[in-house]
Amino acid sequence: MPTTLSRHRRNALACAIASLGLPVAAQVTQLDPVVVTGNPLRSDDLAAPVSVLSGDALVLRRGSSLGDTLNGQPGVSSTYFGPNANRPVIRGLDGDRVRILGNAGASFDASSLSFDHAVPIDPLVIERIEVLRGPAALLYGGSAVGGVVNALDNRIPKSPLNAPTGAAELRLGGAERERSAAALLETGNGRWALHADAFGRQTSDLRVPRFTPVEDGAALPESTRVRNSASRASGGALGASFTTPTSHLGAAVDSYDSRYGIVAEPDVIIRMQREHLALAGEWRELGGPLRAVRAQLGRTVYEHREIEGTGEVGTTFSTRGTEARIEAEHAAIGGVRGVLGAQFERSDFAALGAEAFVPGTTTRKQGVFLLEETAWPLGTLSAGVRLEHARVDSAGDADPATAQFGAPASRRFSLRSVSLGNVWKFAPAWSLATTLASTERAPTSFELYANGVHAATGAYERGDADLGAERGRNLDAALQWAAGRSSVRVGVFEARFSRFINLAATGATVDVVAEDGSLEAVPEYVFRSVRARLRGIEAQAKHRFDAGAWSFELSGQLDLVRADDLSSGEPLPRIAPARLRLGLDAVTGPWTGSAELDHAARQGRVAATDVATPGHSLLNLALSRRFALGGSDALAFVKLANATNALAYNASTIPTVRDLAPLPGRSLKLGLRVSF
Repeated sequence: MPTTLSRHRRNALACAIASLGLPVAAQVTQLDPVVVTGNPLRSDDLAAPVSVLSGDALVLRRGSSLGDTLNGQPGVSSTYFGPNANRPVIRGLDGDRVRILGNAGASFDASSLSFDHAVPIDPLVIERIEVLRGPAALLYGGSAVGGVVNALDNRIPKSPLNAPTGAAELRLGGAERERSAAALLETGNGRWALHADAFGRQTSDLRVPRFTPVEDGAALPESTRVRNSASRASGGALGASFTTPTSHLGAAVDSYDSRYGIVAEPDVIIRMQREHLALAGEWRELGGPLRAVRAQLGRTVYEHREIEGTGEVGTTFSTRGTEARIEAEHAAIGGVRGVLGAQFERSDFAALGAEAFVPGTTTRKQGVFLLEETAWPLGTLSAGVRLEHARVDSAGDADPATAQFGAPASRRFSLRSVSLGNVWKFAPAWSLATTLASTERAPTSFELYANGVHAATGAYERGDADLGAERGRNLDAALQWAAGRSSVRVGVFEARFSRFINLAATGATVDVVAEDGSLEAVPEYVFRSVRARLRGIEAQAKHRFDAGAWSFELSGQLDLVRADDLSSGEPLPRIAPARLRLGLDAVTGPWTGSAELDHAARQGRVAATDVATPGHSLLNLALSRRFALGGSDALAFVKLANATNALAYNASTIPTVRDLAPLPGRSLKLGLRVSF
């Protein structure tokens, strides 16, 4: 990670010098940062596909959530429970199959439990986001069988600082009428490094093209707003490290507080709070059998309260989580270098209130892993294995008279994940990357023990305490060509699950007591293991060229996922359709303009319990300018989103919310970021 940070800062400095019009000879050499996620050996070439969002690209794409920020990246879509609660979906997999990390540490929130639970990581204070597409269970455990999203910041400084540096950002406008600000400050004396940051964000109900909301099959009055979608969030962090050129050891504490509305329930507000303490250290260039050691420890206290219109707290979800992780990179043995590590997690979850559909649970996971890499005639070969033990305990009914969750219960799982990857550069401009993996994931507490009405989905959900571990095999292959200022990458993948835990409708209903005392029939959904297959294609191309004083970049991106429940013969739910993105960037001096057309095809491959989602095309425009501001480097930007004001819906949204929450309408957003 120190290498990544130092190169990132050199890139930022080079951009600042260029924006001031200094001659080329005075500019700092730009170096591409090393990808961190899924790359403990810090290799230049990775077999697994990774996307990186940082610098100006991250500034211009920041949304109010990780899902919104990353939606449209190769192979990445987003759940959409309105503008506030959405989570990244990678190649059609979501929930507990996509691991959300902060600086490679667990988030410990409830976002994988329910679509209305937001991820407590705000993009305003993130310096870099890395997305690993495909199984990463080897390094991060069973919750990463679909991929990893790693939000990176410098809250624990990782390299020496000798002078104050910082940044501030303001954003105004957008379909949600965002008013936000963030600032960070870092300083040090060459040994001790200090970090502080703070942010605040407030939004109004989302503005959308005129549409007819549909609730419980009944049409509501036409509207240009998504009801109950306003929000406000704030937070900050303090961190400190003792640093040397080859090591650091530090700690950080951060806080996140958010209030946001639930579009499916017009009078419900969610209050979410998270407090997190992190310790982390790294020691490099060690002598003897070890080259480097990295360790981290995190403790999270998370609470999510659903506040009714009367002001009463209806349901409270809380999590207390602890994670410890250590990695040791050994010296090369006969041309083979590698890393071995261990990871421990414990999560205590509780749900209290009328809408609690999961009992109190404790989940413990312990894993050890080994990854080795070597060069051979056909490229760079890597192989690894992870052994993991998981235990999921249910506290049962707090009051035995309720007879909702039954007696206390416990399940244990012994899991194994293996992977084999290779990167072959068979010509100066050509390379072929392949990955083969076998993964196992333990069922979550709600997949095992849920039993009740889940208000967010409008269904009665039942877990199955006899579920076995989810098992899948994955193949990923990508061919890449890069020459000069042009590149093309085409990848294909297939994931086959012999046991895929799916939440499916039974066709039956369950009578529950409504607030007025009457009986209400609620559709029944059950977690069950099925055979499943997900396969798809991801293609990207870029071409840069100059014309006079202008520099242009043409880009194109295509991704497609087909996902099937092989046991029932129906498509898996909430899969993004085929998507095409075309872009044009133009740069002259300090000015940069961009135009981007995002097209999503009609998604008609849906289960019998869903309906097709119409296709749409969205045109987004942006203009930015770099300039000097009082000795600092500044970036001002304006974005016009959905310029044609097209009415669009997200196919990854659950059906009960899709007709209540279209995607944002035409909007203008202004922003300013200043760095010194």
